[in-house]
Amino acid sequence: MRRIVAAVVHALHGVVICALEFPRADAARRHARIEWWAARMLQRLEVRLDVRGQLQPGPVLLLANHVSWLDILAVHAVHAARFVSKADVRRWPLIGYLVAGAGTILIEREKKRDAMRVVHHIAEALREGATVALFPEGTTGAGPVVLPFHANLLQAAIATGAAVQPVVLRYSDAQAPFSGAAQYVGSTTLVQSLARIARARGLCVHVDLLPALAVEGHDRRSLAAEVRHRIQAALDASPR
Repeated sequence: MRRIVAAVVHALHGVVICALEFPRADAARRHARIEWWAARMLQRLEVRLDVRGQLQPGPVLLLANHVSWLDILAVHAVHAARFVSKADVRRWPLIGYLVAGAGTILIEREKKRDAMRVVHHIAEALREGATVALFPEGTTGAGPVVLPFHANLLQAAIATGAAVQPVVLRYSDAQAPFSGAAQYVGSTTLVQSLARIARARGLCVHVDLLPALAVEGHDRRSLAAEVRHRIQAALDASPR
């Protein structure tokens, strides 16, 4: 209960930051506050952050495997990015307001034509020098196995020539190298997930920034396949 209360208080603090600071802050200040807030939220939940590798400088599209809603906090704690997320997250209590404040690009996954609109938004952000992050699986998985990638949104990197960087996310705890506590799959609610995380002992999120790929010579499907292969290979090499 202590962790949950601390997390809720910190979420409210985030709302205050978005409402009072962000309208007057420049991009560098907003990014710094997002990184601070995300790292502090992980601390409030007693989730240790373990980072390996270096972020590619300049405009880059981060492609990560997807395990939990904590993934967004973990990536933001490393580097504030413009995430692509399903539109219904905007309706989540507190979280929705924070998502909007962080400049998240929302996609209506049920509408196939919406992908083209989002590709244009991602491309525009990359041309402006932003770091954009998305989960090509389109949903969360259990952790050890990467689900098939949806390649449509990768067209933004090909159109702009921006580098693509694979990001490997893995959660471990005191009992297992792939923790079930952080999983957010099936019919699990946000409240149930938060309760599991609050009960976990020694929970750690490992963020592995793999070397970036140049997009030249790739179409979006071959690029998606190569990134998925590299992320899966990294997970396969993780402790068991």
